[in-house]
Amino acid sequence: MPQIAQLTEDSWYLLSQLFWLLAVFGGIYLVIGRGMLPKIEATVDLRDRKIAEDLAAAKAAHAGADILDEQYRSTLDASRTKAQKAVQSAKDKAARDAEKKLAKADSDLGGKLAAAETSLRAAKSSAMAEIEAVAADAARDLVSRLSGAKVTVAEADKAVKAAMHG
Repeated sequence: MPQIAQLTEDSWYLLSQLFWLLAVFGGIYLVIGRGMLPKIEATVDLRDRKIAEDLAAAKAAHAGADILDEQYRSTLDASRTKAQKAVQSAKDKAARDAEKKLAKADSDLGGKLAAAETSLRAAKSSAMAEIEAVAADAARDLVSRLSGAKVTVAEADKAVKAAMHG
């Protein structure tokens, strides 16, 4: 290979190659190390700060959300308690109203029942009086037909009352 052969023949050629090698790598170092690297590091630092700020904001938002959640839960519990009290109050009022209506209906029915019982007793006593009168007439008629004896109305009434009332 001719390139390797040139290196061994001329030492100045080797030195010039090494010089240019160092010059190119030095230039690359200066461009990248001094020019681009600080910009990249600044961008990375800025990104790290932004991430840290965002995490802090997220933690603060999370703490705020926890506070809002606690307030919501306490408001919900208070509303639930208030609703339960309102429901219980409505149940109690409905029960009192039902008791009043039931008592009124009971008293109305009691009055109607008493009137019906009075009417029934009157009808019963009237019916019993008529039955006694009919039975007394039938007894007098039977006694006079069967035995031919004459029984008075008072005697027939007395006999029928004794037989019916024991």
